[in-house]
Amino acid sequence: MTSETATARRCHHVLDPLHATVYFSPDLPKELSAIGVDEPDAVYVASRAAAMGAVGPGAVAAAFYNFNPEMIARLVPSVWATASPAAIVGARLRAVDSTLRRLLGAEVIDSPELAEAARLALRATEACAPQARPLYAAHAELPVPAEPHLAYWYATTLLREHRGDGHVSALLTLELDPLEALVSHTATGRGMTPHWVLSTRGWQQSDWDAAQARLRERGVLDAEGALTADGIRLRSDLELLTDRLDRAPYQHLGAAGVERLTELGRELLVKAAGAGAFPADLIGKE
Repeated sequence: MTSETATARRCHHVLDPLHATVYFSPDLPKELSAIGVDEPDAVYVASRAAAMGAVGPGAVAAAFYNFNPEMIARLVPSVWATASPAAIVGARLRAVDSTLRRLLGAEVIDSPELAEAARLALRATEACAPQARPLYAAHAELPVPAEPHLAYWYATTLLREHRGDGHVSALLTLELDPLEALVSHTATGRGMTPHWVLSTRGWQQSDWDAAQARLRERGVLDAEGALTADGIRLRSDLELLTDRLDRAPYQHLGAAGVERLTELGRELLVKAAGAGAFPADLIGKE
């Protein structure tokens, strides 16, 4: 890994979780319930997919990649009859507003540092490419919010989805199917725990066990479910390929800009995490 790649990856790792705070916030189901979307599974799926418009389950499952298509089909397209994609996009942004105000506090929300972080993150997005990136491209067509904390969240969303779409291409290249991707990520100790994967992605324990068996046959996992040397190398190759596909925004921002954005983003993330933004049992192997 080059120093440039390592720096860009570090930046991503402090920006991405800030975007994700809304999905763990009680404000999101509250806002969606107010417009009729009150099933827990539908809250995440609809709020993230809505930027693509009233698409069908196949398009959503393809873009999300590691969700059970049967779960997606149970929710989409019926959710669009309950609330339009535009209404859901608006509800999510309202949830982001209240969530960040609660987690960061008024002093941070109004700070010049947050405004600077928003400017830097938006500048990085100028180099994002829409080709073969459906979630990024859909979100890039949404208007940039005027308030700095919302503009920062919007920019982290674009950077998150840009990298995520590229990551799906990398998964396909290295032949990890949706559950194999989740299982091998959890085995690194940095992915979501099996409990969170199974409760949010629509899979059953038998699906998880079957994916583990496939990865053992492939030599990626050992008998105890830990990564083998080949598995460690596979996950490393996956991240390096993802880095390559995601390098443009950070090259565009430049080394000094990436360093400053990382510094500011880390301060914001630490503040949000300290305010209870994430469940304590979210990450790990259990």
